[in-house]
Amino acid sequence: MPLLHLLLLAAIQGITEFLPISSSGHLILLPGITGMADQGQVLDVAVHVGTLGAVVLYFWTDVREAIQGLPRLCTGKADTPGSRLALLLIIATIPGILFGLFLAMTGLDDRLRSVAVIGWTMLIFGIVLYIADRRGDTGRVPEEWTLREAVIFGIWQAIALIPGTSRSGIVITGALFAGYERKAAAKISMLMSIPMIIASAIYLSGEVIATADVQAARDGAIAAVFAFLSALVALSLMMKLLNSISFTPYVIYRVLLGLALLWYAYVHGATMPPHA
Repeated sequence: MPLLHLLLLAAIQGITEFLPISSSGHLILLPGITGMADQGQVLDVAVHVGTLGAVVLYFWTDVREAIQGLPRLCTGKADTPGSRLALLLIIATIPGILFGLFLAMTGLDDRLRSVAVIGWTMLIFGIVLYIADRRGDTGRVPEEWTLREAVIFGIWQAIALIPGTSRSGIVITGALFAGYERKAAAKISMLMSIPMIIASAIYLSGEVIATADVQAARDGAIAAVFAFLSALVALSLMMKLLNSISFTPYVIYRVLLGLALLWYAYVHGATMPPHA
């Protein structure tokens, strides 16, 4: 695959994975807008691994605490900060895995990859994020995260499997509605992404291991590195900007893109971009 395509793919995945603007929606639109070929599963796994590395590095203190808490959790006890965080993340991941399997088994995952669907989800969930950003934030911090909220946020995260919704965006929305401050909502969303990205990469790796060749492995390595770098920059920038600005810029982008995609879908009758 041409280097430019690899860099573009990695940059899009890295930047949009953690910003509330939907990485899956942008990756689905990429072939239709540029005329480039679909990237395939090898690169899907590679860029996911790259973004996984970025969020693990950025939140390493919390990740290490959760990992250290796993042995305690395995004994049936969640009475330490690490074991409790590990339990919350596991619970929050289950709805997404179940809904993902449902979409894959029914074939809905392919049918949802349309310009119209992405346009509507961009628009609707962008507006919902704006409402949450205006009505939420009562100063709650990540340490106040409860088991009940882990289930609720997990359901929000599962809905994000519909292209254009944005996994980070919808979890942030749910956390804002629950009263968490902006940075706390973003942090919970990012931590929840770790087991979800791992689950997604494992699922996508099935055919990759059997079909990947040397060239594909090389392309994947390049894409992973650049996805890692772009994701780390995007994540760091967003967390810093939340000290001074709201989520409104992302909402504006979502609304404008959503309206443009709906116009394109219904005026031109374009409902499905090219997909391998």
